[in-house]
Amino acid sequence: QVQLVESGGGLVEAGGSLELSCVVDNFGSFSLRSMGWYRQAPGKQRELVGSIDKNGRPNYSDFVKGRFTISRDNARNTVNLQVNSLQFEDTALYYCNLSPDPWLSWGQGTQVTVIS
Repeated sequence: QVQLVESGGGLVEAGGSLELSCVVDNFGSFSLRSMGWYRQAPGKQRELVGSIDKNGRPNYSDFVKGRFTISRDNARNTVNLQVNSLQFEDTALYYCNLSPDPWLSWGQGTQVTVIS
């Protein structure tokens, strides 16, 4: 059974940074797939933060360009999200999944909370 396990979230001051990580367990075709990072803020719909294709080329939503960086390690079935210059609006539960069609069962996510 494929399992998505996100980690690395926490409480951070505005302007701070975090590195989020997602391990995709029991997914033999990870290296052939584009992966995405998503987030869901309280009372809002889940949205795509950015994605990375199988060759490591990232693409970002406009609201995080220049602040967030996606990378992947195919040998470890891992996709990472470096989040810098955090803003209050970045407070959300962050998830990984396939992109553009996130058909894997969602993991528990990792919470990022930005404080003053």
